[in-house]
Amino acid sequence: MSGGTKPGAMWGGRFDEPPAELFKRFNDSLPIDWRMVQQDIAASIAWARELHAVGVLSEHECQRITEGLNDVARHAATLPGPPLASGLEDVHTWVEHELVQRLGDLGKKLHTGRSRNDLVSTDIRLWTRDCILERRRELAELRRAFLDIADRHAHDPMPAYTHLQPAQPVTIGHWALAYEAMLARDSARLLSALDRVNECPLGCGALAGTAYAIDRHRLASALGFARPSGNSLDAASDRDFALETLAVFAACAVHLSRLAEDMIIYNSAEFALVKLSDRVTTGSSLMPQKKNPDALELIRGKCGRIAGAHAQLLMLLKAQPLAYNKDNQEDKAALFDASDELSLCLRIAVLVMDTTTFDLERCRARASAGYANATELADYLVARGVPFREAHEVAGKAVRVALAAGQPLEALPLEALRAIHGAIDADVYDVLTLEATLSKRRAFAGTAPSRVDEARAAARTRLASEQA
Repeated sequence: MSGGTKPGAMWGGRFDEPPAELFKRFNDSLPIDWRMVQQDIAASIAWARELHAVGVLSEHECQRITEGLNDVARHAATLPGPPLASGLEDVHTWVEHELVQRLGDLGKKLHTGRSRNDLVSTDIRLWTRDCILERRRELAELRRAFLDIADRHAHDPMPAYTHLQPAQPVTIGHWALAYEAMLARDSARLLSALDRVNECPLGCGALAGTAYAIDRHRLASALGFARPSGNSLDAASDRDFALETLAVFAACAVHLSRLAEDMIIYNSAEFALVKLSDRVTTGSSLMPQKKNPDALELIRGKCGRIAGAHAQLLMLLKAQPLAYNKDNQEDKAALFDASDELSLCLRIAVLVMDTTTFDLERCRARASAGYANATELADYLVARGVPFREAHEVAGKAVRVALAAGQPLEALPLEALRAIHGAIDADVYDVLTLEATLSKRRAFAGTAPSRVDEARAAARTRLASEQA
């Protein structure tokens, strides 16, 4: 190797001088891409076997390289972190360097016919595939937590809001199933994204393909991919799969942030619908009475960071010419960080929901307050032939009368209601009860207890099927 190029560099022959120390620190990616070391070794073993299949390696050489790579994998697993003292540029260089240390010149044959461009893309796809499966498992656990709440409180009423104003009563079970539905969509999106992740770029070389007669379909199958990438120029630089994965992470983060906001509001003294566990709250260093929803506030804050990672990768890719550019070295930091933060948020959310208690008496009282049964009065009038727009206006007038009297609608005397509209009769009180309000929402996807029972059973079945 010419000049002073550092040991283990894959590209030193062209250069007379080593890189400047500042540039080396700027250029090296080992601190970030180290977490792909096992994926890099797996890809290298599969590549060695293909080199044997096309006659580049003998059977004995392939066996020795495979054994050497397995030894490198075991060694890597014992290290507490990236081996920065090695001075090596990236994880690919480190793996090859370690192999050469064990096998001498034989280890230098491994990189025949491949490029770091197709290797790093393969490594990231292998890592992202594992990551998606892990995030889906964590999503399943949070969905389970909401289903448990739905089971415990399937028929218990609580208020629902639009514009953060009391709207109509629902059951707690219905509320919990709303979040389960959001998370189920996130899980489905991840599964869909996995299909684009699951293509193997190895064998595409730097951009034009490999000069060796590699069976790329067999290679893809050996690494568990569904198929090989279809265009070498595209495959060497494509990061759409990471962008799509981050888009799903961002959507999931939005759902978690909405949940956090709901729970922060519901836990406040003004709402007091839920009580958070001491295990997920903190106190104040000054005010002894405080019990702060820090776990939820941190979820809400970290979700912005996850969405930011998606925007970061979009900007990274937006003006790159074909094919590979060093800009793409920055993709991993965004992907890895977003994955880590989403994982933490999902697991903390499980802890929050598993330890939260609902104040059922308060939930019932608030579900009955705020004239949430005004729509029932309008529907009552519609059933008696009053056009809905007129019925809506009559119900609004009834609310004004009740507000002036300081009473709920159902406490107004019949004479007061009939003075507003003559179609109102004594049976109106039967439809203004909380139970009647809930039970009337019997259309599919409604909050009627019977529909909630159906929905939670269906959600359990769907989740079990996905996990199977």
